[in-house]
Amino acid sequence: MKDSPIAIRRLSTTATDFAEKLSVLLDRDMLVADEIITSVTGIMRDVKQRGDEAVVDYTVRFDRLAALSIEDLVVTPAQMHAALDNLPEAQRAALTHAADRIRAYHERQKQDSWQYQEADGSVYGQNLSPLQRVGIYVPGGKANYPSSLLMQAIPAQVAGVEEIIVTVPTRYASDGLVFAAAALAGVSKLFTIGGAQAIAALTYGTASIPRVDKITGPGNIYVTVAKKLVFGEVGIDMIAGPSELTIICDGATNPDWIAMDLFSQAEHDEQAQSILIATDAAFLDAVERSINRMLPDMERKAIITASLRDRGIFILADDLNEAAHASNLIAPEHLELSVADPEALLERIEHAGAIFMGRYAAEALGDYCAGPSHVLPTSGTARFFSALGVYDFQKRSSIIRCSATGAQALAPTAAELARNERLQAHALSAEYRLDSKP
Repeated sequence: MKDSPIAIRRLSTTATDFAEKLSVLLDRDMLVADEIITSVTGIMRDVKQRGDEAVVDYTVRFDRLAALSIEDLVVTPAQMHAALDNLPEAQRAALTHAADRIRAYHERQKQDSWQYQEADGSVYGQNLSPLQRVGIYVPGGKANYPSSLLMQAIPAQVAGVEEIIVTVPTRYASDGLVFAAAALAGVSKLFTIGGAQAIAALTYGTASIPRVDKITGPGNIYVTVAKKLVFGEVGIDMIAGPSELTIICDGATNPDWIAMDLFSQAEHDEQAQSILIATDAAFLDAVERSINRMLPDMERKAIITASLRDRGIFILADDLNEAAHASNLIAPEHLELSVADPEALLERIEHAGAIFMGRYAAEALGDYCAGPSHVLPTSGTARFFSALGVYDFQKRSSIIRCSATGAQALAPTAAELARNERLQAHALSAEYRLDSKP
């Protein structure tokens, strides 16, 4: 029986209720069911109390494994390097090429400490130092993601992080690419555990798993809730939701290219969201025809179908200005500017995790080897989050060195403001430098 064609839901920017309808279709409610929060909280507390034993128990239960020990979940550096050595030549070359490009890009993100001196000899500035130990969560889900390991661990390595601890779901315990990627990225320790128990172990530490200073990486709803719960005890990068792609097209790109770009996002999982904004209704029709013609040949057809049917959106805009406005309302994780002059359109883009410029910049290139990290803000959080980078693995400390003259110049101001806030000791602390010596 022939599959029914997919009819992508459509909106128009000229409709008076466009923003409201778009908000409904984006469906970005980040509230989580109470039972999930309760479940994750219980796991976190148990791992905090019982350590390795709890980690093993949850791993056996959730991954449906036979009895094992914590040692069975440890991947040594020797095993990582053996995996790299044993890769087929084509896989090793691709992985190494991607790693080299990611490293070269992030080397350009490194920042230096800085200072300046005022006329009275006072010195102010900022001191940058790397985090000592970070935890990187590599997601599982419906695929394995060695690229995600590279995209997180290499920026951490470039930043100078001393220890990089990686967790990856147990189902990939024998995955050569993931372990090989760990070798290329300078990973210190790797554990084949996933879920909330991995986040708990990285947060609190166990006898075998070191406590980290910050946790990065996307995961399922349980991982996301766990990261929310531990924020403050450790740092986190961002709160990740389903993956997203928005494409702005002027109608002059091959519709098959655009359809396949939408597929590349939709095949992640059923909740992924693919959106096309075009200035030509006939082009939207052409892309829809391409989708229905090519879909039967896709290996992940069922996932793509569910994603496009339930989450896909086509938006008709009068012009590229309106298209940019619609994109800014979406604040997408990935944004393709498939237009004749992407530089001109870039000036109108306010919110996006990563921006792909021109007709040849497929989002898939960014996923693997263009260079920038593909760990990006989702669910509209590009309004205030940025792509993961070297700066996420650094601390910035302010430097304040007052000369005697500088302290005397600042003290009256500090004392006046302190007394206004009824903080007497603050005022006196500043004023003591006025009339006495150390």
